[in-house]
Amino acid sequence: EFELSHLETCEVCVGTGAKVGSKMRICSTCGGRGQVMRTEQTPFGMFSQVSVCPNCGGDGEMISEYCRKCSGEGRIRVKKDIKVKIPPGVNKGSILRVAGEGDAGPRGAPPGDLYVYLDIEEIPEIQRDGINLISTVSVGYLDAILGAVVKVKTVEGMTDLQIPPGTQPGDVLVLARKGAPKLNKPSIRGDHLFTIKVSIPKRISVMERELLEELASL
Repeated sequence: EFELSHLETCEVCVGTGAKVGSKMRICSTCGGRGQVMRTEQTPFGMFSQVSVCPNCGGDGEMISEYCRKCSGEGRIRVKKDIKVKIPPGVNKGSILRVAGEGDAGPRGAPPGDLYVYLDIEEIPEIQRDGINLISTVSVGYLDAILGAVVKVKTVEGMTDLQIPPGTQPGDVLVLARKGAPKLNKPSIRGDHLFTIKVSIPKRISVMERELLEELASL
């Protein structure tokens, strides 16, 4: 939901721009025809061109008394709250069309449509690749060796990710159907892919060193 400023048909004059009860007057430029003719002398003779009257815009009539509400414009600018339903699976830069929420047309003509350009707010820990999502998860070297269950962030919140024993740096673990839904086919979802980064401590305790050396000697 967001606030929108647009033109709506004046409810007093119903878009005519004229004061209610007043009469229209004949356009003095075109004499009521709505068109003007311009004649020019060319090397090939006289050349005549017919165009829309610039004074009345082709109506042939002019407003004698303007509507006080809209000052003769037939439209007024108003602010209103617009609710737009965002379908699942949209991408950054997608355009949504909202019928009938654009500016009102001149002289009481129906309104146009509103086009909404989407700017998707990104999640720093999650990147998108089509309908798949990609993240990096850091695990300790013991968890990589022995296996573990770690908490990871998804678009649905925190969830468990099983780290199999013997996991190597750069391995990719998959949470199936935890990715983005396919546009216009929300029943189809991508996967969430987690690239494993193994954290090696720079400093270890004396006991840890002794245990690792003992393990290395086996």
